[in-house]
Amino acid sequence: MNVLIVGAGAREHALAWKLRQSPLLTDLFVAPGNAGTDAVARNLPVKELDFAGLRQAAVEHAVELVVIGAEVPLAGGLADYLLKRGLLVFGPTRAAAEIESSKVWSKELMRRSGIPTAAARAFDDAEAARRFVLASERPPVVKADGLAAGKGVVVAETQTEALAAIDTAMNGGAFGDAGRRLVLEERLSGVEVSAHAFSDGVRALPMPFACDHKRIFDGDRGPNTGGMGAFSPPPFVDRPLADEIQATVSQRAISALREAGRPFRGALYPGLMLTDSGPHVIEFNCRFGDPETQVIVPRLCSDLLPILLGAARGDLSEAAPKWDDGACVGVVIASGGYPGGYQTGQPIDGLDQLDQDILAFHAGTARDGERVLTAGGRVLTVVGRGATIAAARERVYANVGRIRFEGAQYRRDIGLRGL
Repeated sequence: MNVLIVGAGAREHALAWKLRQSPLLTDLFVAPGNAGTDAVARNLPVKELDFAGLRQAAVEHAVELVVIGAEVPLAGGLADYLLKRGLLVFGPTRAAAEIESSKVWSKELMRRSGIPTAAARAFDDAEAARRFVLASERPPVVKADGLAAGKGVVVAETQTEALAAIDTAMNGGAFGDAGRRLVLEERLSGVEVSAHAFSDGVRALPMPFACDHKRIFDGDRGPNTGGMGAFSPPPFVDRPLADEIQATVSQRAISALREAGRPFRGALYPGLMLTDSGPHVIEFNCRFGDPETQVIVPRLCSDLLPILLGAARGDLSEAAPKWDDGACVGVVIASGGYPGGYQTGQPIDGLDQLDQDILAFHAGTARDGERVLTAGGRVLTVVGRGATIAAARERVYANVGRIRFEGAQYRRDIGLRGL
């Protein structure tokens, strides 16, 4: 079977790495890919939003399954476009992807379906939003309604911070159209955790839980990023809690989407806060998380391809994935200045110095002959595996410093939350 993965990040590299191990796989393509995917698949020079080009590439290479990695093409309707032209797709339609692309719509779905989440109000007028903040006892979390690459959320500590976030988004246009409407949300207290599930439109098939680290600096300081590292499994999610999340969040969301006429086929990823009153949804995502995928996929002992096929075909009834009992810790190495301005084109050294059991999933990289260069903000996710979180942390941090490029930065506390 020929498979095409759409995307260029470490998430797509991790999926390609795992799919390459499938005995069912014939040829594997990634569009546009990066220097890492080039080692396990054939990169195609087609951008994620070039719908016609992706369809042409799929036909030209006799692709039988398209796996869409990122949220932007999903929100733009890539799955719809390819499905209408007879291609099999792992990834939700534009209507189903609205569970991520509109926080306002997602909140309403949760309210109607009884999915636990924080109280919130939506605003499309900056002055009304400001009045709400000034009248609130505690500063709210300020969220852009649309997609903002993981950077559209401000967890305000003061009213002044909340007011500044409103002004930046609605008057300053920091997030473009995505920030013209805001959700002001009650701030929850607890531990954050990522839940992932495969879905065929009817059932939610859970994956292992993971935790990511969103802030740029150690100790969860500094601005939000797309994610600076992750670990799996979190020891504070026991079986009863996992079953509760599966029933009241993941399966309930899939059922609600189906009842709304928006069946979801793909990877559903709710981000949760584990509060004293139980798990509450912070946000839904319509795809695999990044960097969570990089620490979940290596724990899959069985073949990934039949699972993706079952979801795309609308039947996961025979799927029974097996997961490793061990742990993974992934550390993101980013360009200097990220998540603000950063330089690209820096030569990367040390990739050939990693121990054999260490995985290095590429994100913002490009190949220049024999050299690998930086080509983005988040450059690599280096993953260590072990029997425990502590063992996996020891393995990854014994290796991550061997990778060098000018301005490289990474956190040194990834996984400590799980000890």
